[in-house]
This record gives sequence, C-alpha cells and structure tokens, in this order.
Amino acid sequence: MVARRTVNVMKIEVTDTPSESELAAISTGLTAFNTADVGPSGRQSLAVLIRDDAGSTIGGISGYTAWGWLFTQWLFVPESLRGQGMAGKLLDAAEAEASARGCFGAWIDTFNPQALKAYQRQGYAIFGELPDFPAGRSRFFLQKKLPPR
Repeated sequence: MVARRTVNVMKIEVTDTPSESELAAISTGLTAFNTADVGPSGRQSLAVLIRDDAGSTIGGISGYTAWGWLFTQWLFVPESLRGQGMAGKLLDAAEAEASARGCFGAWIDTFNPQALKAYQRQGYAIFGELPDFPAGRSRFFLQKKLPPR
C-alpha cells in the first residue's frame, strides 16, 4: 500500500505592484534561509556620492557589502564629468571602504561598452556574460580581488 500525502494548493499571483509587506515577506524568508544555510551576511549599505557646489547629489555609487564582497549595484557619472576618471575614483573609494569592512572581493555588472572598459582599467575581470541583455548587447559580470586591510 502506498501512503498518500495531502498537499495544500497555494495560489500563485503575478503582479507588477507588490506591496512593501509582500516584498518584506520574501526578503525576510530568504534572509532567514540564507542565514541558516551559510551564516549571516553582514549586509551593509554603501554609497559614494558626487555632490555639486550646492551640495546636491548628482551621481555616485550605490551598493552594499555582504559575505566579504562589495557589490556595486548602480554607478552613475554625469555627462559633464565623464572621461575624467571619475568612475575609477568612485570605485577606489567604495573598494577602500569595503576593504575596511573586511571584504576580499568586489563585483559589478554592465551592458555599457564604455563602462566595461572603465571597470577593466580598474582591475575588474569578466567572469560571465549574458548575451542579448539587452537585445543586441551583452551584460558582463566582473569581479576583482580586494587587498587586505
């Protein structure tokens, strides 16, 4: 005789307007799972800001450190500051802070050919490529070892 198991049927819903509490339920569940699986991430936000003369933020880096890695989520340099090594200066500052936090590596991704060259000049190496993201381009994933502090 084969034992039968009752499975509760759950409703699956697709939405483009999730509430903050719905997103928090996913985040809290995943964080708890990951902590039990590999330990706490020590996730901490990190931003490096470019300010104009009036003190307004006009660009910079937004990312975080976790599990010994710096992840640069967004990097934006205003048009007027491009071609002056600003991306490298921003990355230097973020990497220095990440090293001070005990990070040993950094990663970033881009589909912009100019940004790819800037990151490679900064010492980042490609470890993955996703073709046609967006269509006609590739998204590159890059990493870099950080010096110990």
